[in-house]
Amino acid sequence: MKGREFMMSSDGNPPANVDRYYPTAGRVILHVDMNAFYCSVHEAEEPDLYKGKATAVAGSSELRKGVIVTCSYAARNRGISTGMVVHQAMKKCPDLIVIRPDFHLYRKYSREFMQIAYSYTPQLEATSIDECYLDITGSRQFGNPMEIAESIQRRIKDELGLPCSIGIAPNKLLAKMASDLKKPNGISILRMRDVPRILWHRPCNEMFGIGKKTAEKLKKLGIETIGQLAKSDENMLTELFGVNGAWLKNSANGINHSAVHAEREANKSIGHTTTLPADVSDMNEIHRVFLNISDQVARRLRKHEMFSQGIQITIRTPDMKTITRSRLMEVPTEDATVIYREACKLFEKHWGSGKPVRMLGVTLQNLIPREESAVQMDLFEYEQKPKKDNLIRIMDQLRDKFGENAVVTAGMLGDDPSVLLRNHKVRGTSLQKDNLQSLD
Repeated sequence: MKGREFMMSSDGNPPANVDRYYPTAGRVILHVDMNAFYCSVHEAEEPDLYKGKATAVAGSSELRKGVIVTCSYAARNRGISTGMVVHQAMKKCPDLIVIRPDFHLYRKYSREFMQIAYSYTPQLEATSIDECYLDITGSRQFGNPMEIAESIQRRIKDELGLPCSIGIAPNKLLAKMASDLKKPNGISILRMRDVPRILWHRPCNEMFGIGKKTAEKLKKLGIETIGQLAKSDENMLTELFGVNGAWLKNSANGINHSAVHAEREANKSIGHTTTLPADVSDMNEIHRVFLNISDQVARRLRKHEMFSQGIQITIRTPDMKTITRSRLMEVPTEDATVIYREACKLFEKHWGSGKPVRMLGVTLQNLIPREESAVQMDLFEYEQKPKKDNLIRIMDQLRDKFGENAVVTAGMLGDDPSVLLRNHKVRGTSLQKDNLQSLD
């Protein structure tokens, strides 16, 4: 059996005995992966402009120096790939349509496809804007695993106009690997007994969780395929990779016990990165970027009813070198102003002014539930905090109802606050229309 034959009959329908793939005991996990998500969203919004065409989302099409974040499958068939600079892509594909990102739109579609998935199980773990895990072990009322996957895929296509691939497996690792087997718009089952036949001939870097550096280290040991890794000596791997050694061997054998963490479960960290359309060294522009990011992560922090005790900034240089710096804060916070101030301090201390950057990020760490945080306040803060909390709550409610751009701070607007009068959605600044979110 090859390709989809092990999971689909010749007429494209699931086999009548599909239930035999999953006994009543054990978990059933789905991994829903949206295909070319950003480009697919634009195609769904404006099919007359983009349907079936070679498109790419990048931050600076005019300067031709922007980096492609994602591209349509039509573009991929023409040799375009993620990470390619726009002017290089245009040489390969002169009729490539380059689209500026619209993250408000992407978040809207993300919420909607997640809501469809959530209607089949509350056990949903969103791992990024365009993918999630579902534990459907207790969802038999909706059908067998294949029927549930087909229903989710069909509804996302019919209701949102978006394609997705879905992996079905007994654990998260195999579900993730399965969703990559058939793109776009595929459904794949990957059982434990399928692992040797489906995965073992593949190179190690195709195993989810194994990066380029780890694959290179394994290659030096003569371990080039997932099958060789599965049969390797665990003690040797532990000596070289520490506690990750056992994980590597288990993963190669399809063994993974991690649970699907529902969204309500506390996060260990909350972060966001912004890739800039060009190298930026102006401190005022860098401050505006940090202000925007701090606002986003603080809002997510409040949604999870958490406080942050630590902060980390990420800096990526024009030559793609990544630097991180972090510190513990004196008082736990959920306040975007505090987060922004701490991020700027870290940047000025460890990077300084005048040196160019290409990407900036803020990650909130050491999170604790709101009710466990003993916030220490001086007299002024104590008197003003109820008013401030009420204002923040109203701003959050406005954003929930009218979108993220319904309320912004003056610092996000740059040097010309009159932009508010020209564009009520405040999407005219270089910061907001050029920010790019890193993809996995």
